[in-house]
Amino acid sequence: MDLQWYGQSAFRLSDGERTVFIDPFDDMSGMADRGMQWDYPAIEGVTADLLLVTHEHFDHNGVGAIDGDPPVLRRAGTHESPVGEVVGIASEHDDVAGTQRGPNTLFVFSLGGMRVAHLGDLGQAALRDAQVAALGAVDVLMVPVGAGPTIGPDEAMAIVETTQARLVVPMHYRTERIGFLEPLDGTLARFERVHRADTPTVDLAAVDGGGDGPSLVVPAVP
Repeated sequence: MDLQWYGQSAFRLSDGERTVFIDPFDDMSGMADRGMQWDYPAIEGVTADLLLVTHEHFDHNGVGAIDGDPPVLRRAGTHESPVGEVVGIASEHDDVAGTQRGPNTLFVFSLGGMRVAHLGDLGQAALRDAQVAALGAVDVLMVPVGAGPTIGPDEAMAIVETTQARLVVPMHYRTERIGFLEPLDGTLARFERVHRADTPTVDLAAVDGGGDGPSLVVPAVP
């Protein structure tokens, strides 16, 4: 299965027959108006069979960037979709019950023979038991690690251990393209196995070589 990172928390996953896009961004000119750097390339020429939006912040809900008319899932629940069952799990964007940054949806689904979870902008200090049960064991975990408005490396590692994820894809962290959030260094230090890709696209099957412990899979910055 191919995973392509577009920056921040935006990913395209494809098994060769079906494509899922998660948390696209569209017009980001408002970042400069707020004095913040955002230099990720625009998302262009991309189609999908399914579009997932974890929460309604403009760096995650740019559905207009995706061509065609794919169905869009935005909320918690068990959903039927063109790629099969998708489970959305209610969570919060902060550690005060969503009172500061609102709700966030964790999504989990199967594609290309792998169980995939994308945690959006999770900000809770820890997952609740019901959330852990709903996520279950996953093969590929896309998790924010840049701290600030989301969780950081410590909280992310706890979720990696809980979900027994084999492949961990960090997201929502500082790169040379954006001037906010924390960088990846603290997350890198917690993994013995790190795969750094030369491009933003990674063949996950090629890096899923088994062995002890999870692998951190780091796509190149777009």
